[in-house]
Amino acid sequence: MSGLRIVVITVSDTRNHQTDTSGRLAVERLEAAGHSIVSKEIVRDEASIIRESVERAIAAADVVLLTGGTGITARDVTPEAIAPLVTKGIPGFGELFRMLSYAEIGAAAIQSRAFAALCGTALVFALPGSTAAVRLALEKIVLPQLDADTKPCNFAELLPRIRGAG
Repeated sequence: MSGLRIVVITVSDTRNHQTDTSGRLAVERLEAAGHSIVSKEIVRDEASIIRESVERAIAAADVVLLTGGTGITARDVTPEAIAPLVTKGIPGFGELFRMLSYAEIGAAAIQSRAFAALCGTALVFALPGSTAAVRLALEKIVLPQLDADTKPCNFAELLPRIRGAG
């Protein structure tokens, strides 16, 4: 199977293209794995802006990967922004991510609201904004699940069936 079409969205009020290390890391790792980056953008921590960006992304890509806005502060609204677009949640992602995070950062892992879901026929991953968290999620969960060679199962092989073909 050829690489997937992916949109990377950084949610931040403070990052720009020069300082967005998490978004840059995501793009580098995804491209190195053979995937095609359809677009990369930075949006403010505002629910309506995040939602509009994700709506455009799910129309253009197989996978949408967001970094930022998954914490518990007042400006962290990524989960709420995307909730109206979710057709099926993938709770195992958040559970596994927090378990892996606990091994690295201890009980602070409970502050993460990282999640994955299907929005229509696109896979959406919402990750914390820290570079370490993005690296962890990509290496341990996202990249293996976007690889059709990962056994016993992976999202790459499921996408045609998610779309209703096959």
